[in-house]
Amino acid sequence: MEYTHHYDSPLGSITLASSGEALTGLWFDGQKYFEDCLADEHEEKALPVFEQTDRWLDIYFSGRAPDFTPPLNMKATEFRKAVWEIMLSIPFGQTMTYGEIAARLAKQKGIEKMSAQAVGGAVGHNSISLIIPCHRVVGTNGSLTGYAGGIDKKVKLLEMEGADMNRLFVPGKGTAL
Repeated sequence: MEYTHHYDSPLGSITLASSGEALTGLWFDGQKYFEDCLADEHEEKALPVFEQTDRWLDIYFSGRAPDFTPPLNMKATEFRKAVWEIMLSIPFGQTMTYGEIAARLAKQKGIEKMSAQAVGGAVGHNSISLIIPCHRVVGTNGSLTGYAGGIDKKVKLLEMEGADMNRLFVPGKGTAL
């Protein structure tokens, strides 16, 4: 059985999902791929992992970096898990490009090159937003594209973290808006 819980953030309602022991999902309500890994049959229930995640979110939305991570269960392919593990290493208030993630992944796999577009697909399907910080991933040119929760939220999250926004910009048009 899977369980859900709701959290009211300053940027809108968030739905959390869990298998009972670990967090399996965290989405802004209505975002792209909302609840994509959640079983059709689930129930709302108070769980210790939800209490931990609420505490993490309270700290995060107060503008501070949480000093712990709730238990996570990444329900994804091995490739997506590898990308998400790299995203977990991006420090609070910092950014990393899709290309940098691709290069790091290629090095880990002992191959010459990895597709930044493939990395983009994995980043975009991150089912544990905020904690696995896909909002910290940007284009090589500083473009703030590809956030399933919406570009406006991505900008607010990065500003809240104190990220250097001088080289970052919202593109005027494109498929990743």
